[in-house]
Parts: sequence; structure tokens; C-alpha cells
Amino acid sequence: MRHAIEHIPNDRTDTSEVRGTVTLVFSDRHRRRIRLHDDAGEPFLLDLPHAVRLADGDRLRLVDGGVIVVRAAEEPVLTITASGPIAAAKLAWHIGNRHTPVEVLKDGRLRIIDDHVMRDMIIGLGGVVENEIAPFNPLNGAYHGLGGAHGHSHGNDHFDHEDYDHKQGHDHSHSHSHSHSHSHAHAAGKPHDH
Repeated sequence: MRHAIEHIPNDRTDTSEVRGTVTLVFSDRHRRRIRLHDDAGEPFLLDLPHAVRLADGDRLRLVDGGVIVVRAAEEPVLTITASGPIAAAKLAWHIGNRHTPVEVLKDGRLRIIDDHVMRDMIIGLGGVVENEIAPFNPLNGAYHGLGGAHGHSHGNDHFDHEDYDHKQGHDHSHSHSHSHSHSHAHAAGKPHDH
């Protein structure tokens, strides 16, 4: 079986021979080690040193040479239009404050994974929401690629919060690889800072 052992971000030049593509939804693109099938149905083992969020256009270097190119699959998303740049910035802040990955489209609209709770919040804040089926390729966090692996963990390998009700109070802890951690409680409807 082929082994993919290195992640090559899409912004890094690489001239390796393309030996296939693998198309994955967002929740399947945060991985370290898993058996996958490329788009031609051929198996390969993803075996990276640490978990990586794979973006559309990233490449996976194979042990025997060549790369497999990652493609973002089409999936249910919410595309958000704001009344102007200030309204868009406020919506982006509220989305990020809920630890929800967001994509900023070239035309300034925002995109998130389809979630009814987030939809209601965005509409309540004045955003216009359109349900679409499209690839989702969110921004990487500020610490992505800096070697710090500073991320929030909610006890799973995915970023989906489908069962999470933002209207109810909740407690959760965040752990960070910078040898510190913190926990905090949110009151219903109240924003929080880190």
C-alpha cells in the first residue's frame, strides 16, 4: 500500500509528479494517520508526524515518490452576505468567537459549514444566509504552520459542533501545546474572550 508521509501546503512550490487526487469533506481533512482511498479508488495510508488540517490544493508526498493532491469536496454550507464591510467584520467576529471555522470568499462574503444554530444567530445579527452545496476551505488559524500547534481541542479530531447549542450555557476546557490551559464558562448569549 502507498504511504503518504509529508504534508505540502498549497502555497509551497512543489514539482513532484501527481499520482492521484483525494477529495474529502472538511470534517475529514484534519488528520494524522488514517487509511484513505484516492479518487480512483486506490488505497493509501496517510501517516503524518502530527495532525494537519488539509486544504484544497495541498499535496501529500508518497514514500515512493510523487504526490496525491487534496481536493475539498462539495458539501452543505451557509454563504453569508453582510450589508457592508463593518457588518461583515462584526459577523466574522461573532462566528470566530464561537470557534467556528470560516472561509472568506473573494467577493467578501463569508462561508461556514451548514449549522442551524449559527444560521439563526447570523440572521439575528442582520446577515443574509444562503444554503449552498460548495467546497469549504476555511482560513487557517493564526498559529497554523508556525510550529506552535496552538489550537483548541474539544476532545475530537474534527471541527463540527452540530450537536452544540449556542443558546444554552456551556462549560468547556481548552488545552494548548504552549504548556498552559484555561477553562471558562459562557453565560447564555454572552460573548467571551481568551
